[in-house]
Amino acid sequence: MNTPAFKPLRGTLTVSGDKSISHRAVMLGSLATGTTEIEGFLPGEDCLSTIRCFRSMGVQIEQNGNSVKVFGRGLRELTAPAGILDCGNSGTTTRLLSGVLAAQHFNSVLSGDASIQRRPMKRIMIPLRAMGADITSVSGNDCAPLSVHGKQLYGIHFNSPIASAQVKSAVLLAGLYASGQTTVTEPALSRDHTERMLRSFGAKVLTGNFEDRPSVTVTETQNLYGTEISVPGDISSAAFFLVGASIVPGSEVVLRNVGINPTRDGVISALRAMGAKIEVLEVRNEDSEPAADLLVRYAPLHGTEIGGALIPRLIDELPVLAAAAAVAEGRTVIRDAAELKVKESNRIRTMAEGLSRLGSTVEETEDGLIIDGGAALHGEAVESYSDHRIAMSFAILSLVTDGEVRISDPDCVNISAPTFYEDLKSLLS
Repeated sequence: MNTPAFKPLRGTLTVSGDKSISHRAVMLGSLATGTTEIEGFLPGEDCLSTIRCFRSMGVQIEQNGNSVKVFGRGLRELTAPAGILDCGNSGTTTRLLSGVLAAQHFNSVLSGDASIQRRPMKRIMIPLRAMGADITSVSGNDCAPLSVHGKQLYGIHFNSPIASAQVKSAVLLAGLYASGQTTVTEPALSRDHTERMLRSFGAKVLTGNFEDRPSVTVTETQNLYGTEISVPGDISSAAFFLVGASIVPGSEVVLRNVGINPTRDGVISALRAMGAKIEVLEVRNEDSEPAADLLVRYAPLHGTEIGGALIPRLIDELPVLAAAAAVAEGRTVIRDAAELKVKESNRIRTMAEGLSRLGSTVEETEDGLIIDGGAALHGEAVESYSDHRIAMSFAILSLVTDGEVRISDPDCVNISAPTFYEDLKSLLS
């Protein structure tokens, strides 16, 4: 049988701004005194939800594409919203904002789309309640809508059962208002954008270890101060092009100014373990949010094992790594990733279902996937379940599939990467 000839990806691309950093820049800028100017902001639907929520609480925010100017009101000067705070599809907005709202002088309700109303919120409700917060699930199912009655908060030491940047950040943001010190200890280090950015805004943040586990502490803060934030490219968005160039013969792509924060760069480690040729060039901003240019060339991939402490460093990239595993020769095992079940979709089941429809041999496990790669893939209809990372993963896999891959709700990529299809087309032209 003849192997189909697939069009290589070639060229240079600057990927969309980092979603996690964009969220936090708007939040902390809103809570700061003075003006915060943000360059490289991601104007995706999730980050626009954060802007919308803070505007509803009296913050003046000017947004023009990738440039944002936030006229902060200060930590204690937000105003009560006139209605429900609509977080859209954004779990980051919902969870982090809950930490801020828990200490305000007004009551509020947070909600979002159907996906948000299924995602678990008990993980933030437990530590916030331990700090004195009055936060309840309106439907009684530990999901949004969340009703928050602002209260005086008290510092705690929270031993988080999971490594989650959203849980950690919600507690740390509440800790800015809480009397005394607030400490979060995790089983493994989750992404640390909040800690880094809090320092940039003038908060006192201590990091270290507690009983050999990563720990971070904040103290009650009177003021944050507006600053300038340069948002690097999102490595979660870059991951799709790293995989695409790795699996299509003849590909060579340079991705400019990609964030390589060591708590987020696990996708590079995983792809290299599969045989990918990725070079990190011109590292900069090492004292704040490190970024670099990434050069990736096609290379035959082979199976590997992805699990343990690596998982928090690449949790959002696991769908596209599963796509890479379908092309790689041999078996790839993804484990310790049960968190994928409570994302925008059950990403374990969604990827297993879609990969199987395209002809891959996949076994769904309780906490991951077992993928026997190397089979010839054929075109078929696949369901994205309106999950942006699922849609993009199958779009990348379609580059090496014999026949058309028809993805349901392809425009859901606008949640995190509104220029994704345009960027992909530019590398194929």
